[in-house]
Amino acid sequence: MTEQNSPRRVAVVTGAARGIGAATAERLAADGYAVAVVDLAADAGKDTVDRILAAGGTALAVGADVSDAEQVEAAVAVIAAELGAPVVLVNNAGVLRDNLLFKMSESDWDTVMNVHLKGAFLMTRACQKHMVDAGFGRIVNLSSSSAQGNRGQANYSAAKAGLQGFTKTLAIELGKFGITANAVAPGFIATDMTAATAARVGIEFEAFKQAAASQIPVNRVGVPEDIANTISFLAGEAAGFVSGQVIYVAGGPLD
Repeated sequence: MTEQNSPRRVAVVTGAARGIGAATAERLAADGYAVAVVDLAADAGKDTVDRILAAGGTALAVGADVSDAEQVEAAVAVIAAELGAPVVLVNNAGVLRDNLLFKMSESDWDTVMNVHLKGAFLMTRACQKHMVDAGFGRIVNLSSSSAQGNRGQANYSAAKAGLQGFTKTLAIELGKFGITANAVAPGFIATDMTAATAARVGIEFEAFKQAAASQIPVNRVGVPEDIANTISFLAGEAAGFVSGQVIYVAGGPLD
């Protein structure tokens, strides 16, 4: 269920069925946004939407492959018609295809690039016209501390580094329209994706988290809400003079 003709600003969160995306969608809904919960299939976002509705918020589950231009355009059209013009976009959708370079297939490379980089490009291109018309916009791209390099993640690291350059260029091009663009680069966040990484390297997840925490100055790993809190600030009115930045949310400094 959605509230038609709502005066609330509309936010779009991709990859919002679970993890950081779900936490971000729920936080933005709590902040008063009507939230489009985008994932590969609308059914995948049902649990996130149900939690938002149960808390009194407004949300709509939308299915789309963010790497497919036609699906993206169709999804944004549905969002605009059902919720209103989207003026906040969180490009969070991502996948892992980890492997050492000599084992990495062309498909492993292309899949990660298409979802992270092409997906962010397509979603931003589709939403920015609504932001320009509104004279207000907030774009937040999910980068990663892996952008600085991480063994077994040549594809993922390259994509996350690419998102930082994409973000800075958006900030330059779109700033005059009242649109900001920033990137959030999480460190170790306990999600299904980091659990998959633990499985890849053959380490039990709890031990994996404990080892990571021992290297983090605040002495714990992150949780999705840590990232959602930062995105909440960047999406708001108070962040209007923050643009083109890469913010590492990692429990300590990164070079």
